[in-house]
Parts: sequence; C-alpha cells; structure tokens
Amino acid sequence: MDRELLERLFRRAVDAAQPQHAIAANLPEPPKGRTIVIGAGKASAQMARAFEAAWPGAIDSGLVVTRYGYGVPCERIEIVEAAHPVPDMAGYLAARRLMEKVSGLGHDDLVVALISGGGSALLPQPAAGLAFEDEQVVNEILLASGAPISVMNVIRNELSAIKGGRLAALAAPARVATLIVSDIPGDDPSLVASGPTVPLASGRAEARHLAALYRLRLPPAAEDLLASEQNLAPRAGDPRFAHNSVRIIASAALSLEAAAAEARQAGLEAHILSDAIEGEARDVASVHAALAREISTRNRPFGKPALLLSGGETTVTIRGGGRGGRNAEFLLAFALAIDGIDGITALAADTDGIDGAGDNAGAICDGHTAARMRAAGIDPRRALADNDAYNAFRAVGGLLLTGPTGTNVNDFRAIIVR
Repeated sequence: MDRELLERLFRRAVDAAQPQHAIAANLPEPPKGRTIVIGAGKASAQMARAFEAAWPGAIDSGLVVTRYGYGVPCERIEIVEAAHPVPDMAGYLAARRLMEKVSGLGHDDLVVALISGGGSALLPQPAAGLAFEDEQVVNEILLASGAPISVMNVIRNELSAIKGGRLAALAAPARVATLIVSDIPGDDPSLVASGPTVPLASGRAEARHLAALYRLRLPPAAEDLLASEQNLAPRAGDPRFAHNSVRIIASAALSLEAAAAEARQAGLEAHILSDAIEGEARDVASVHAALAREISTRNRPFGKPALLLSGGETTVTIRGGGRGGRNAEFLLAFALAIDGIDGITALAADTDGIDGAGDNAGAICDGHTAARMRAAGIDPRRALADNDAYNAFRAVGGLLLTGPTGTNVNDFRAIIVR
C-alpha cells in the first residue's frame, strides 16, 4: 500500500513540474519584430510544445535541443536530440545552430529561451583553444568527481563559448526572455544548464578555486584557459542584458509542495525537509535514515505516521565499476541503514525519469529490502561499495521505471514512517 502511495506522490510531483501548467502563465510581452524560440534541456521539447500552444503570435524560427528519447512533436519549433550526460557531435552542431539563430537580430526582435536541467551537456561549444574532445573529457571528469552541480556548472561556464550568458550576449540588441524549469538546488537561474542566457555571478577566480578544491585534473587546454583571462563571461551589469527577463516557472520547491498536499489528502502528515539538499548520496541517505529511525523508535521530532519529503541533487563519487544513479545509490545506503526495521518505506527518483545513465527513474525500498537482496545472492554492502545499486535493486524488483517524464526538477525523495 505504501509503495503505491509513494509512486502516486512521485507522479504528483512530476505533474506539478510539467511545462504546460506553467508556460501560459509566464509568457513575455509579444515583440514588434520577430519571435525566435531557442532552448536546451531535458524538458525543453515539452516546453516548446507548451509554448507553441500558448503563444498568441507568429513564431518566426525555433530550435531546441533535448536528450535522446525526450523529443516530442512540435509544429513550428524544430526539436533536435543529443547525448547526455556526456556531449556528442549532435549537441555540438545544435549549439552552433542556436548561436547562428540569435545572431544579427534587431531591437524589435524577441528571443524566447526555454531552459531546463541537462542543457549543460546538450549545448557543448568549447571556448577558443579547446577541442570538442576536451569538453567531453571535462564533462566525464566532473561527473566522476562528486562535485555538486553548482560547482560543475561554474567550471563549465568558464570553458564554454555559449554558456554563462554568452548566448544572450550574441542576441543583443534583441530582448531575451528566459523561462526556466530549474534543477538547481536554490534555483539560481545562472546555474541551470550553465546559464546560456543568464550571466553568472562568480568569475574565473572562483572556477580556478573550485577546480583546485576538488583536485580536478582537467585536459591541458582547459587548465591553460582557466589560468588565463581569455574568454571571460559577460557580467550581470552588461548593458546588453538591460531589457532581458528571467523567470523560474517550475522547481523542486513547487513539486514538493504538490506532493505534500497529495499526502495530506490521503491522511498522512507531510514534512518538507528541504528542496535544496546536496552532498554525497550515501551520506545524505545516512542522515535521512537516522531521522526515519528516530521517528520510528522514539516518535520524534515528528509523530507517526509521518511523511518526509526532500529534493535537491546529491552526487556520487565513482569508485567502483557497477551501474547505478545517484537516487538508487541514496536508496541502497538508506536500505542498509534501516535494515530490519518495520514500518519504513522510501522512494528516491529523478523527476526527469532517468536516474543517471540507466533506464530507471530511481528505486523503492523498505526495512526488508537489504534482506531480500541477500536472499537473491546480492551483498548490498558490496554493491554499494561498487556503485552497483541498479543491479542490486533489479534483483529484488525494486527499480522504479517511468520513462522520460518531460520535465526535470531533480531529485525527489519520500519516506513514510508508520
């Protein structure tokens, strides 16, 4: 019963982040001149379709790039699919075309930018002096580093010809209206998809500091660029951005509130811990599990029954050769921490429907999941050490399979304690 309720709460959270519910309420003022639609991210195709349905005027040109398998049919906006999380040539060519589409516009023209999480990998465009292969390697290094998404995107900004507000600068003097489905803890718009149309507050010195802090061994050309003052991003006060607008139209906070309301209708008191949790997935799991055990055994700090909700984006430092995303890894560590305890059921999933590079959104567990894994011949502790949460949950039927959802507001975690 609780598994069904958790899946319903996840669906409600995803529904609350669907672009069609938010685009129409956030349309920019129509221009006197042309309307050009661009975009990138896992939700960008859904955003494009919603924009087409809501926009009252003509769309003179449109192109958005999304992840393979995430495209939906549109009538006036072209949808291109490319690789994520490591960029491919399809993304590179699409990024070049986006830059061409916004070049040469006038004061009366409008660029509508539909931006969502995943756009960093989907818009590869290395700065001068870097090869495309360098950008691919940088992404692989960042993904394996365990660094938070905010750190990764600060570094990506400094090595790109399109991120960090550079795409919006190319569009000047046209007005740029950016609509964002945020996957960033804290919803900093300059960090969603590495901010192609929103200038970053930090700069080159911060990127150098973070690369050193996380001991990143980047390709030589990337190291050289970070050490220089070349390819500096435009700043927020740049007059080219004076008439631009930025709106967050969907976020983890809104999705968690929707799930909480659904739970209360089902008679379960909901407690939102945070919509901006970051950190190593297994460490975040240990804290969540400690809180669940406290409720289970001592009826504090919340009385039973209780629902704990949280969002944000955890990270995984890859040490093993297994298969699994950050949500499955979180849940495997959580399952071990509640091993043998009755009355606790948990779900952790990515709201875009794909956890890492697998085919699952995440997984579901309870206090007997670890025992079931052992009975199936899986050592859950060994699986966790090998970053092999996917196969551990697959062995016991614990994977959550939804397919691409059309949106992306990052991790969703729900824990029921009875």
